[in-house]
Amino acid sequence: MRAALDVAGCVELARVERSGMAESRHLGAATVVAPDGTVLRSLGDTSALIYPRSSLKPLQAIAVLRAGAPLDGARLVLASASHVGSPRHVEVVRAILAEAGLGEDDLQCPVDWPGGRYRDDLVRAGEGPGRIYMNCSGKHAAFLLACRTKGWSTDDYLDPTHPLQVLIRETVEDFTGEPVEHTGIDGCGAPVHATSLTGLARAMGRISGAGSGDAARLTAAILADPWAIDGPGRPNATVIEQLGLVAKLGAEGVLAMGTPSGTAVAVKILDGSQRARTLVALELLVDAGEVDRADADRVLGELVAPVLGGAQVVGALVRAFPVPDKGL
Repeated sequence: MRAALDVAGCVELARVERSGMAESRHLGAATVVAPDGTVLRSLGDTSALIYPRSSLKPLQAIAVLRAGAPLDGARLVLASASHVGSPRHVEVVRAILAEAGLGEDDLQCPVDWPGGRYRDDLVRAGEGPGRIYMNCSGKHAAFLLACRTKGWSTDDYLDPTHPLQVLIRETVEDFTGEPVEHTGIDGCGAPVHATSLTGLARAMGRISGAGSGDAARLTAAILADPWAIDGPGRPNATVIEQLGLVAKLGAEGVLAMGTPSGTAVAVKILDGSQRARTLVALELLVDAGEVDRADADRVLGELVAPVLGGAQVVGALVRAFPVPDKGL
């Protein structure tokens, strides 16, 4: 089995500068792949294994479509989402469960609170946490709908040997172009297949650049309802809505972004920090000529908080890798 990404395989991707001095540095690895899947640029060891975490969700959603699950629109986006548990998200998840003839108790993701202000709203209403509020509940509901569609059992749908999980594994291998060498357990309890960053980027490019089929259906749904992928104003939704990219974050500092051309990037921040990944991904796409500089700056201005000293801006989060002289 290939080794997991480690310090020796990482480079400095971004740093925080305060008052003219570097205060913090983010190490990691990142890659850019062409529409045909060839590597255009690598920063660090992009062949090492990582857990893609929720960046794997688009592939899990495609597997659900391959199983014949009748999903489209926001329901399809929720199948690949890491949502904040807003009432709008929860309504869609409940609709998926109703289509399957099942209820919230059939979900096998953990009990959780919704995110941000939606937790406060729930507390004020005198309600508690639930499985449906967990950020992966849309994926789990889609899993259940796929099982119902195929006549598969639903009580063991997270077992790695279950037909659905076997189909997901095959889909991951198809889109990444790599064999699955290692499988772990994700935070929601589902199997999570380790991939390289190159494989993850290749898979995202095959989704965002697809002209037909299940990948094209998923891309169209995400572009039509970007709010559903995480929540209005959040990083993925903002990138999708303003730049027309397909973006999917994963826990522990992972992010994959794909363009309409099929060029794609994948990023892993080694210590799991979330702060730098969107900046790194967009900077790489600017370097690749896939995103306009002014558009990237506008989006990053919304998503990346300035470094403050009192009420004054005294620094910023900036890229730490060089701009290529020619091409990539």
